[in-house]
Amino acid sequence: MNIIDHQSIINLGIGTSEFYEWVEEMLINKETAILPPKISMKPTKHIFYNTMPSIIPKYNIAGVKVVSRYPNRIPALDSQILLYDLEKGNLKALLDGNYITAMRTGAVAAFSIELLAIKEYKTIAMIGLGNTARATFKILVDKNKDRELTIKLYDYKNRARNFANEFEKYKNVRFEIYDSYDKVISGSDVVISCVTYAKGDFCSNHCYKEGCLVVPVHTLGFQNCDLFFDKVFADDINHVKGFKYFDKFKKLAEISEVVTGKKEGRKNEKERILAYNIGISLHDIFFAQKIYELIGDDFKEEVELNAPKEKFWV
Repeated sequence: MNIIDHQSIINLGIGTSEFYEWVEEMLINKETAILPPKISMKPTKHIFYNTMPSIIPKYNIAGVKVVSRYPNRIPALDSQILLYDLEKGNLKALLDGNYITAMRTGAVAAFSIELLAIKEYKTIAMIGLGNTARATFKILVDKNKDRELTIKLYDYKNRARNFANEFEKYKNVRFEIYDSYDKVISGSDVVISCVTYAKGDFCSNHCYKEGCLVVPVHTLGFQNCDLFFDKVFADDINHVKGFKYFDKFKKLAEISEVVTGKKEGRKNEKERILAYNIGISLHDIFFAQKIYELIGDDFKEEVELNAPKEKFWV
């Protein structure tokens, strides 16, 4: 077994285009995989452990990601990934999952925007400016180097100015900073939310312009949209069946079905669309495999678990 740590993954210098392509590849092959719904355990209101298994026969891999959240821990979210050889059943690697989680989540959000937003989108609202937002921003802007974009930032704890200053190198991007959700969301072609906590809906129905796409990375704050948006797309329908208004979605399909041409995506420039990318371990496990391949034997840390080699009796 190999241990692949956080810094070793970062040192690979994987480009944003590669993350984007890995997401697309896995969406194309989603129906060939085995993907049960994630198991979420919550010992208290704000602490959780999510267990996310999957098997991907096409690539001879299986795996499981475990994500935990402790509000007072730094970082609050932490994750690890176990990667298995499907044919042989042996554990290939234990990987730190934090960078993988951030980049696959950002790549999935960026992919949904490219797939489902209006063709000439120009104005993007961003609520929550942590690592997931940063990953989404980098991948999306790198994908649209020739498009003039206005990024409307919701200012929380004065983080918006720091975000804008850090990414001022992108000359095709103009930042605007607001202190209310109404101002950030109103008039935006795309709304991206990466917050992990919200007391209720961010704003009333009239704030969402015709043709807007909402990408709630962590799902909170948009229950009113469930009731009046024209279409809802999910990365996996089983993952959204527990939503309060699941039975009231006007139209529902999986994003992978749009990618493979089985279901219609955006029909016109007026449809309001929700893209619920809850997070499926297919991306995590596939990313882990690609990283395992890239890292090279010279940089892998071999660890022997001393598991039994033959039948044993207690």
